[in-house]
Amino acid sequence: MIREMTESDFKQFWPCFEKVIQAKETYAFEPDMSSDEAYQLWCKTPIKAFVYEDNGEVLGTYYIKANAQGPSSHISNCGYMVSENTRGKGVARKLCEHSQLIAIEYGFKAMQFNSVVSTNEVAIRLWQKLGFNIIGTIPKAYQHATLGYVDSYIMFKHL
Repeated sequence: MIREMTESDFKQFWPCFEKVIQAKETYAFEPDMSSDEAYQLWCKTPIKAFVYEDNGEVLGTYYIKANAQGPSSHISNCGYMVSENTRGKGVARKLCEHSQLIAIEYGFKAMQFNSVVSTNEVAIRLWQKLGFNIIGTIPKAYQHATLGYVDSYIMFKHL
């Protein structure tokens, strides 16, 4: 069900990806980025990207990369997206659990999420259930489409 993402997988998932970034509720990506720019950002810049697939349909995805370089390259960073009709069905949990195993395989010692939007309560609760802690708050770090400027959290877990 979870495997490395291909370019055709990304193209299939693009309508969901585009909807998420255009909503300006959870991701600090340019809302008008092109599919090619998004593919580069999600699939080419990181170490790898993975998909959760069921019956040929891509229901979710994540990327994994080093959070920083050099002496801080032992900490991983991931981003996750799931399709709207899949939310609440455990796909994000499975992707996050998988990403932690992959991070360990790559030799990462920890995982850090740099900007979890404080209004994304479902994701925050899930990350906390999976052992992540809020280690910092960035005041008014995210310009939410309907709520204006809201805080973002830095979340961290030792692997």
